[in-house]
Amino acid sequence: MSEATRQEAAKALAAVEEVTAVVLPEPGNEVVALDAAPAPVAEEIRRRMAELDLSDTGSIVNFGSAAQAELQQISQAMLQDVRNKDVGPAGDSLRNIVTTIRGFSVSELDVRRKLSWWERLLGRTAPFAKFLARFEDVQGQIDRITDDLLGHEHKLLKDIKSLDLLYDKTLNFYDELALYIAAGEEKLKELDGKTIPAKEAEVKAAPEPDQVMKAQELRDLRAARDDLERRVHDLKLTRQVTMQSLPSIRLVQENDKSLVTKINSTLVNTVPLWETQLAQAVTIQRSAEAAGAVREANDLTNELLTANAKNLRQANEVVRTEMERGVFDIEAVKTANADLIATIEDSLRIADEGKRKRAAAEEDLKKMEADLRDTLASAKARSTGSGDSLGGSVRG
Repeated sequence: MSEATRQEAAKALAAVEEVTAVVLPEPGNEVVALDAAPAPVAEEIRRRMAELDLSDTGSIVNFGSAAQAELQQISQAMLQDVRNKDVGPAGDSLRNIVTTIRGFSVSELDVRRKLSWWERLLGRTAPFAKFLARFEDVQGQIDRITDDLLGHEHKLLKDIKSLDLLYDKTLNFYDELALYIAAGEEKLKELDGKTIPAKEAEVKAAPEPDQVMKAQELRDLRAARDDLERRVHDLKLTRQVTMQSLPSIRLVQENDKSLVTKINSTLVNTVPLWETQLAQAVTIQRSAEAAGAVREANDLTNELLTANAKNLRQANEVVRTEMERGVFDIEAVKTANADLIATIEDSLRIADEGKRKRAAAEEDLKKMEADLRDTLASAKARSTGSGDSLGGSVRG
């Protein structure tokens, strides 16, 4: 880690100690009524009662809204550069509402969703970032991580200070709501105890032609009174929600302070440890690669020695065998001699067999010739003697 990063971390640590030392005030408990309030508070309650104009519905509806103006400005300033992705589930809910209104789905933009077969075909599932990270400079990656951590630290420190201001303004709004609630309740007490009974008496005492108008004014006054009661009830609910938001702001602040402290510890302690361990890992990896290269060289040498010895033995055996052989192998001569003798014997046997067959054929020829003569002689005797009568009877 560079010296500039260490200095930034030291500055951040001082800022953490500064924001941690801030003690936030506690909110008040109950709403103080006008008759029990101290003089300054009573004056503030009367001033807020003066804001009410029962003849103007808008003054009742907007009663107490001015107290939230400054709080709203601070909240808007905090949200000025915030994107939906920065507010977690709340941002997701807001984004879903917006996309529903606009008519398209954000699921196509969600990197956590299951990709379609077309996207898988195009290779969007390939861990391209991991592939690129393999070829990036290690020190550059560490510096990038430290820069990101410093950026988060600065944002969190800014958020802590903004939350301090937001807490103060929320607490002021909480106290202002108490004043408006006290003013509203005092006004309701005044209406119920004085104004409305006086208007009722005025209606009864009015001449008959004016009673309808006076009765309408009484109804309007009672309606305004009911609107004011509902408004005061809403202010009480708002005050309760505001009181619940105060510990929430504190909790977020404490979490942010813990994160800033953890980030600072990571920058000061963990990142140098990373660098030391990575340096060791590089040395170990290079030693392993060198050992692997030496092992491969030794293996190659052994393989060459073994292969050459084996090849030499085989070649020597072939050469020496050929050197010790004669021009003709005795076995080949024996085989050729045996084949020659067998050939001669076969020739003699075939010749004797031919003679025997010719002698037998000659005997067969003589026998066939004798048989043919006898047959011809017999046929001639039949044609001159009984053979004619026999032949005639056969023909007749």
